[in-house]
Amino acid sequence: MKIDWAALGSVFGVSLLATVALVGLFSLGIVGLGKQEEAAANGGSATLARTGAYACFALCAAAVAYGIYLIVV
Repeated sequence: MKIDWAALGSVFGVSLLATVALVGLFSLGIVGLGKQEEAAANGGSATLARTGAYACFALCAAAVAYGIYLIVV
């Protein structure tokens, strides 16, 4: 049995990068929702914060759907 260490390292690096990116994007969405509530409590408009948060969540969902697509197809 021969292990291709370069391919294993490449898969590890890509999956680590994708994990950090998805967690960061989801965290930005949560922060955006928090800013939206803060702006609404102060009487301001929270449209930009809400839109940014929903965009972050949509990108996370798209990345997960693409991952599932890669596994299935």
